[in-house]
Amino acid sequence: MADHARSEDPDVQRQLDRLAALSPGRDVLGLERIRLLLERLGNPEQALPPVFHVAGTNGKGSTCAFLRAALEAAGHSVHVYTSPHLVRFNERIRLAGRLIDDDALAAYLARVLDISDGIEASFFEVTTAAAFLAFAEVRADACVIEVGLGGRLDATNVLAAPAVTGIAQLGMDHQAFLGDKPELIAAEKAGIAKADINLVTQRYPPKMADAVAEVAERAGAVVIARGTNWDSAPYRGRLHYRDLEGRLDLPAPRLAGAHQAQNAGLAIAMLRHQNALTVPDAAIRAAMGWAEWPARMQPLSAGPLHDLLPKGSELWLDGGHNPAAARAVADHLRAAVPAGKPLHLVMGLLANKDAQGVLRAFAGRHATLHAVPVPDHEHHTPADLAAQAKHVGLTAMAANSVAEALGWIGRHADRAEPPYVLILGSLYLAGEVLRENDQLPE
Repeated sequence: MADHARSEDPDVQRQLDRLAALSPGRDVLGLERIRLLLERLGNPEQALPPVFHVAGTNGKGSTCAFLRAALEAAGHSVHVYTSPHLVRFNERIRLAGRLIDDDALAAYLARVLDISDGIEASFFEVTTAAAFLAFAEVRADACVIEVGLGGRLDATNVLAAPAVTGIAQLGMDHQAFLGDKPELIAAEKAGIAKADINLVTQRYPPKMADAVAEVAERAGAVVIARGTNWDSAPYRGRLHYRDLEGRLDLPAPRLAGAHQAQNAGLAIAMLRHQNALTVPDAAIRAAMGWAEWPARMQPLSAGPLHDLLPKGSELWLDGGHNPAAARAVADHLRAAVPAGKPLHLVMGLLANKDAQGVLRAFAGRHATLHAVPVPDHEHHTPADLAAQAKHVGLTAMAANSVAEALGWIGRHADRAEPPYVLILGSLYLAGEVLRENDQLPE
């Protein structure tokens, strides 16, 4: 998939230009090309420290953030591989706790691209090979690796023996690649299951749960299911977790949204159902406050975009782009925004996303939707998105940019009652917002 990655570093940009030139026709799921790449590199994936491998439709990135926070709180150094990036390509690869620097990034990408002739690898396959090469050569105690798309045929699934695997929330997304039935998507995600390795799962609808269990059984994996082997729930401002080893009374996650309690619970269960590294309860407690994950109900600080709103306004950012993510955000807004407080949604969605499904999550809300484009990507036009929003009962209008939408909100806001504004709908849009507000992920 075209990623439109850009860098101010000329050496990195040269490699990104080479990445961009890869044949889009090879953007097909499968493990053959990544295996060829890794074989030419000496199979670095076989030399990684213990791997925590996470799949899912929604929440897998946040789960990775909780895993990293807990592991680091326990004193372990951690490599992290996630996608996509928001502002800088470097965000995809974190080496022993720090984002990869430009010199190292350019060098690792070049090493992979230099040996890739004849393989016709995809953008994501080259990136994955570069990450695994870096992870094998830079010392760390653990790897947290997020599946890119699906699971069974995702490039990260060349990992033969992770310490533990996990599946976050499941829903409908990427149907063109994974199938158009919930159980097909669940089966693809469960493809990360490995023989004799614990597969930690959330609670799913029966058809999805059955599909996950069937794939895991064929693989010889041990399913650690929420509701059976473990459970967690927020209660009176705390997160309560339990499994067969005991109970934990934890601070509520600092990441906003009730759904983050589910993601934190999955991370805790993964940590408590692996034997590669010691993670004491105190580290898990610390992780609830340490975990950070940009563009997931992230409050935006003062900056060029925030300054377009009246003093006292709240400006938030979320990259939720499918119906399940939108429902989680809508649930959070019901609890976070007092009745009567002006609420504005600034939304941009890629053309291949279910706009009606996303918008229906906010049906019935007293809110104004400002539809915007997603720069440099095919998207629902603002006029069409605004029309669909009106169809579900929202007040809606089109704008040419996020800045234009925020400017309109700022000019029409009651200074005595500053608004709550949420920008959402696409991670690519979220990246542009962070860039424009001078708030780069670190």
